Amino acid sequence: MSEKPTIVLVHGFWGGAAHWNKVIVELTRKGHTNIHAVELPLTSLADDAERTRKMVAQQSGPVLLVGHSYGGAVITEAGNQPNVAGLVYIAAFAPDAGESPGGITQEHPPLAAANLAPDSDGYLWVKPDLFHESFCQDLNEDEGLVMGVTQKAPLASTFGDAITVPAWKNKPSWYQISSNDRMIAPENQKRMSARLNARKVITLDASHASLASLPKEVAGLIDEAAGELAKV
Repeated sequence: MSEKPTIVLVHGFWGGAAHWNKVIVELTRKGHTNIHAVELPLTSLADDAERTRKMVAQQSGPVLLVGHSYGGAVITEAGNQPNVAGLVYIAAFAPDAGESPGGITQEHPPLAAANLAPDSDGYLWVKPDLFHESFCQDLNEDEGLVMGVTQKAPLASTFGDAITVPAWKNKPSWYQISSNDRMIAPENQKRMSARLNARKVITLDASHASLASLPKEVAGLIDEAAGELAKV
């Protein structure tokens, strides 16, 4: 593989494709011209994985899938397509077969677990007035306010959807741990990253929103993964 892979960015719960804004700018500065960001429905793992597969299928060459948060579960489920060359996990779930994000979360409940609230339609929200301290405490208050108001809530049932065939068992992977994450316990991130047999694991002094608070470092890991794949 001599060409740089197309980078497909997959967001998580309580955000949309725009959560990647700063990373997209940094990747473009590093010379990446083929970047796409999936907008997930957040209605079920099956729906979200299918939306991602369709985006991947539109690409003519190799693809590097990058998942943040729940997006890690999505790339784990959707990443077995033949043109997926690798996986990058950004403070993300990397479940094994039969595991769900909800089940993993229960092993080490995150600090902000109490700040989640379901509504009468079955959607699960981070309480907007607590979003900043829960999700992105290392961003400024204005950014936290906007993220909280514009959050994209998932159907709560999505938390319980389990992985079938985890792509990380067959694809090279990279992982970024956020050491001050209040949404996915750092202990869970360490455990998941350790079993990936990842090419590289980095730890950033960051909140769950490392993609927004430390975009240069996050883009650096993605760029490094893309560069390794281009040499294969």
